[in-house]
Amino acid sequence: MLKKKITAAFKSNPSAQIYTLEALMALLLIIGVIIFTVQATSLTPLTSSTANAHIEAQLQILGQDMLNSLDYAEYGQDSPLKRDILNWDGAYYTWDSCEYSSVNGDVLTNSSTAEILKTVAAGKGIAHNVEVAWLREDLKDSHKYTYRWEKYIYNGEPSDNAVIITKRILLSDTDFPNMDPSSFRQNTGIRDADTGTDFYNVVDVKLTLWRM
Repeated sequence: MLKKKITAAFKSNPSAQIYTLEALMALLLIIGVIIFTVQATSLTPLTSSTANAHIEAQLQILGQDMLNSLDYAEYGQDSPLKRDILNWDGAYYTWDSCEYSSVNGDVLTNSSTAEILKTVAAGKGIAHNVEVAWLREDLKDSHKYTYRWEKYIYNGEPSDNAVIITKRILLSDTDFPNMDPSSFRQNTGIRDADTGTDFYNVVDVKLTLWRM
């Protein structure tokens, strides 16, 4: 009986059919938009955490490649990274958009590390720090050794999404054929960890990269 009344009402009022169709079409349109939005969100890396993870992975690979290339040496030769450590004067340098300079105005020259960072990192707007650490005798106990960290290239505090890559460099007494080890020690603070052998010290190079 009710069905007959509704049918009769639709027949007597044609505009009711139009309103019903419009409501049905609007409902289908809304459902379609919701489905499309959900699918797009699940397939596209729109969240900040996903984007940050992607950037960090890229920086990790970039930094590793740079240190690997700097640490490569032909047989019988020192790597560019080791030569930079041996030529270091103990000061730290900051990128000023043109070159690396110290607080005294000295420019970092003859440095393969600075050259590759200038070309690869600074050229792409990637902030970077380079620090070095080495073993030293504990001030309270000469039989114990601790690590001392110093800046080589410093451009400020890294962000939370910074990546760190390290390389270890072995220094021997034979690495100073044309250099007085005492001058190197005075400039850098890197001491001979074992004066009774050819072993001089171990230096850890830490490269930190992050996006500004």
